[in-house]
Amino acid sequence: MTPASKSASLRVEELGVAFGALIALEDVTWSVGAGEILGIIGPNGAGKSTCYNAVTNLVTRHGRVFIGEDDVTDVPPHRLAERGLRRAFQQNAFFDNLTVIDNMIAVMQHDCGTGLLSSVLRPFNERRRAAGVRQKAGDILVRMGVPAAFHDQYPMEIPYGTQRMLSIALAHGTGAKILLLDEPAAGLGGEDMHRLIDLMNTLRCEGMALVVIEHHMDLIMQVTDRIVVLDQGRMLACGTPAEIQHDHAVLEAYLGRAE
Repeated sequence: MTPASKSASLRVEELGVAFGALIALEDVTWSVGAGEILGIIGPNGAGKSTCYNAVTNLVTRHGRVFIGEDDVTDVPPHRLAERGLRRAFQQNAFFDNLTVIDNMIAVMQHDCGTGLLSSVLRPFNERRRAAGVRQKAGDILVRMGVPAAFHDQYPMEIPYGTQRMLSIALAHGTGAKILLLDEPAAGLGGEDMHRLIDLMNTLRCEGMALVVIEHHMDLIMQVTDRIVVLDQGRMLACGTPAEIQHDHAVLEAYLGRAE
């Protein structure tokens, strides 16, 4: 299977990033399709997070980025989000001073908000609309692994594993088609890990294109359809989990041994 497909939901071609004389990313090419999970792995400093920054136009880079057939190389980050490309960061990201459900409502405003005029002239309709938005926000949170019992609490009051799910839910919002997850399993174990795996599988079954940076090899090997391996900013390999597990260069450079 080739690293990039022209029918993909998200396609990157020959991405490169340099910080002065330091080459952080060089000629990286991959793609992910609807209903597919692509894993990106590599040692610390391999360029994984830099790759996400390059894809979402957060750093100066060369190469090209496509959403579907549209070249979005020069589209700014917030416009990429409007096109359905969303990203969850390594650290939990939410508004500490808003309740869990109000966090969700806040990220829904682009799709569900109304203007001041409607609120003033049609207050009854506005109240009914607000109740509908709150119901929709609650439904999304539950579907994304945040139980209703936590919705009226503040993010820092809920368990860490649920905070991770909340961060993913907020990144997903209401219109994500492609979701980039950066170490979603960090700090998770046991039941929290199972909930994350179930969520990722559910999103794939719904047609989401997922890209996952992760150090938990059990998770990566279990849920991904294909894996890209980075080493020192370059692509070392791309293949199915079984192919990556038996790739001599990967075993030597990433796993520290060769067969």
